[in-house]
Amino acid sequence: MKRRLSEQQEFEIMKMVLDKFLWLGFGIMAYGLYLMFSSTLQIGLSWIIAGAVILLLFTWIIVKEYEVIR
Repeated sequence: MKRRLSEQQEFEIMKMVLDKFLWLGFGIMAYGLYLMFSSTLQIGLSWIIAGAVILLLFTWIIVKEYEVIR
């Protein structure tokens, strides 16, 4: 027998999951910035773009799941 979650519980779980996307995207972008200073510009920039893609995915999931009004 499965338990049903309330809307508030579902929102709290979704917030925790999406928070991990945010930290992951920020971490990848910070690593890219580090690589830009220590290595070549192209390698660092590619890591920054990868982090930005993750953050855009985060934004898309929020808009799709919770119908955020623009």
